[in-house]
Amino acid sequence: MGRVGAPLTDAGPVVAGLDDLAALVGNGNAVVLSGAGLSTDSGIPDYRGATGSLRRHTPMTWQTFTRDPAGRHRYWARSFVGWRQIAHARPNDGHRAVAALQHAGLLGGIVTQNVDGLHQAGGASDVLELHGGLDRTVCLQCGDVADRAALDVRLREANPGFRPEPVEGEVNPDGDVELPEEALDGFVMVDCLVCGGGPLKPDVVFFGETVPRERVDTAFDLVTCARSLVVLGSSLTVMSGYRFVLRAAKEGIPVAIVNSGPTRGDEKADVRVDAPLGRVLPELARRLAR
Repeated sequence: MGRVGAPLTDAGPVVAGLDDLAALVGNGNAVVLSGAGLSTDSGIPDYRGATGSLRRHTPMTWQTFTRDPAGRHRYWARSFVGWRQIAHARPNDGHRAVAALQHAGLLGGIVTQNVDGLHQAGGASDVLELHGGLDRTVCLQCGDVADRAALDVRLREANPGFRPEPVEGEVNPDGDVELPEEALDGFVMVDCLVCGGGPLKPDVVFFGETVPRERVDTAFDLVTCARSLVVLGSSLTVMSGYRFVLRAAKEGIPVAIVNSGPTRGDEKADVRVDAPLGRVLPELARRLAR
């Protein structure tokens, strides 16, 4: 199957290259690898797209969070404000289309680099969250995993008057917003309820942190056993996702990439669809998930 460039036509929802994508997914046992581009229609920006947050925002790193108490305090103050948008985000047509394909028995697995939980909210199950989820917290001292909503209740009680105006109104993909430096001193952080003093961390993989080995191995197993790998909304800039494209190519497993704009994996793709996921995926589901 040859690689296909795929601009949208002016005639309607028809997308060049969709036939090849449908043929690939229609064979069954396709593994989806999704990135931040799948959630942009839900109001969560991506990292590296035209309006990506990395153009204006330096994300929290593992080193800063674990070694710098001031940096950790700054993150939680910003995340306390940004959590509202993450918590209220709703799955879009792309998420629902992926779930429909799964329910139709066409997917062998869903691996996501996203931490927003929108695949599950859109009806998908058994989603492998490669980078964890913002809906949970983990204690760095005792390892207790807790519900983020419960932490939000505690933070509201500890910060009844903390309502700073964000510098920019848009939340970042890692769940925080930019706040004025002078506002940070007014924020009070709470610690783990189980051990009484351990610092809390969102249960996500920060930049510079290693993805747990068992998650990576599980994802590799899914890809190796798949009939195809379908990348949705990822630029594949970092090795965290790109390694699965490399593995598929090495194993002779066809790769399809659906993304607006170029990706690092384009040369490895058998099918390349350059179009908005919000138009491609519903049409794909309409064709295949009847």
